[in-house]
Amino acid sequence: MDDERSLNWQFQLQGQSGVVSRQQARAAGFTEAAIDWQLRSGSWQRIYRGAYAAFTGDPAREAVLWAAVLRAGPGAVLSHETAAEVHGLTDRPSTQIHVSVPAERHPARHRKIHGVVVHRVRCLVPQWQPPWRLPRTTVEDTVLDLVAKARTFDDAYGWISAAVGRRLTSADLLGTALAGRSRIRWRAWMSAALRDAADGVHSPLERDYVHGVERAHGLPAARRQARRADGSGTRYLDNLYEGYDLCVELDGRAAHPAENRWRDTHRDNANLLHDTQTLRYGWPDATVHRCRTAAEVAGVLRRHGWTGTLRACGPGCPAPGLLALT
Repeated sequence: MDDERSLNWQFQLQGQSGVVSRQQARAAGFTEAAIDWQLRSGSWQRIYRGAYAAFTGDPAREAVLWAAVLRAGPGAVLSHETAAEVHGLTDRPSTQIHVSVPAERHPARHRKIHGVVVHRVRCLVPQWQPPWRLPRTTVEDTVLDLVAKARTFDDAYGWISAAVGRRLTSADLLGTALAGRSRIRWRAWMSAALRDAADGVHSPLERDYVHGVERAHGLPAARRQARRADGSGTRYLDNLYEGYDLCVELDGRAAHPAENRWRDTHRDNANLLHDTQTLRYGWPDATVHRCRTAAEVAGVLRRHGWTGTLRACGPGCPAPGLLALT
């Protein structure tokens, strides 16, 4: 191997977390016999057929992802839950590695890739990445792919809100990507969901509150993700009813560790310093008990000057009657 080829080889190894394909090794000057000797000697290890780690020891997560992309062949990119992991849309690694390839390709037609789900996609447009970064679908395409396969609206909205809430993209960019897809599940719902995300509704729980509690019962519209100075930093309030000195905070955590509880207490205390009362609700309050929640919010708003009318969300809604009892 000459000096230039050796240098390129080292750059390639570094850029791909020490993982190379058989074709890349051949292009770097390794013969078939030399590759087989590296594997037999234990200097290299096979992760997938034709994709090798040129080191000993357990491969890191990124090395395994590189091996999956190289195994799937030219044009392959990480997608779906795995692209979400790489983009930072989720903090949990995907249980299976998802890879997308152009629709005209048939990777591993005769052999399954263990632990890898291969999607064949028309008009696959990867996000531009330098050669040392894992190939992946764009944030927008990743979100749309995940929404399309989500089991529920809440699961689907969770991906939208994660992307917008973590500032990885915007509702406008997601809308542009949505318009570019001729076929996609839940198109009308997604258009409405993107408007909610643009308005600052950053979680499925917040969306349930806005639609099931606030709008369904005729409450005034709160300002979402309202910024408020807090000492040397900035806090964001989920729902601030400006003019009525009321903040509604929503918490979807099943468990509430002590540090989170004290953080919430400090936030509530800071609101009181601004003469703002805080109400806190979780999943049952925004769904099963949404009418009772609406009556409670309306009761506080009334005491703070709201003169509107709380309406029933449907036949048998107890909210107006509960408000009359307060």
